[in-house]
Amino acid sequence: MKRMDNFYNETYLKLETAIQELEIETDCSVQRIEAVIHLIVENLSELKERVLKRGFKNTDEEIRFFKYQKPAIVAKLIYYNAIYKIETKKPYGAKPIRKYLNKELKKLKRFFDNNLDFYKYYRSNNSFLDESFFVRGNHDIKLWLDTYYFQSDQSFSTSHDYKVAKIIANDLIQVYIEDQLYNKFQKDKSKAPKNLKWTGSKVALIELIYALHYQNVFDNGNNDIREVAQYFESAFGIDLGNFYQTYLELRNRKMNRTKFLDTLREELIRRMDERDEK
Repeated sequence: MKRMDNFYNETYLKLETAIQELEIETDCSVQRIEAVIHLIVENLSELKERVLKRGFKNTDEEIRFFKYQKPAIVAKLIYYNAIYKIETKKPYGAKPIRKYLNKELKKLKRFFDNNLDFYKYYRSNNSFLDESFFVRGNHDIKLWLDTYYFQSDQSFSTSHDYKVAKIIANDLIQVYIEDQLYNKFQKDKSKAPKNLKWTGSKVALIELIYALHYQNVFDNGNNDIREVAQYFESAFGIDLGNFYQTYLELRNRKMNRTKFLDTLREELIRRMDERDEK
């Protein structure tokens, strides 16, 4: 019998591939969104059938499904449905559109404010309430329940799996709306992009260049480190000198060989946490 994790991974990959193909083939954005929503609904039906037929081998597997796996797919449904509504209800004219999009952003903020405690629980990777939140039939009315839960099919829902999906989806919706606002009202396309100058240390940039190069993020890795370094030198107006010698010195450090990358990660997490708390 195929394990739930394997079944889920195959189902999710099939969905991702189908969505990518639709986004390439379909020109009309509204039609594309409709087709994507239909795909996601079919995908969820397959998962539901599997869960009702086979169940889970233990509580850990059930928690993993309702905390991470199902919400990842439901989040797509919430996201595409929200985008569909935004696009089909969008008014005419720059000012009405701006007002409309800002109103949609306020809705996201209101959801965040109303669910701050659960945001903190979920974002902090806590697990002490997982059996109440992500096991079917274990709901506790004191734990931030939505009316939606009582109307849902409780054979395929827990008290908080939909709330996780909303958190994931709202992040995507916010990016979409902010991108719409930026593209329509803030970009001055007549202006040439400003040349950015690297004002950090050369050592930090070399550390970053090597990290990116080893991840094969440029041309699928079909280039050598010298090409990558020369591109960064040109883009940021900096002479890296003998960057390979600097890299060797980084490798030979006894401590803090990735000092800049560690700092980047720490600062990004700190700013994310600050944003979550606002």
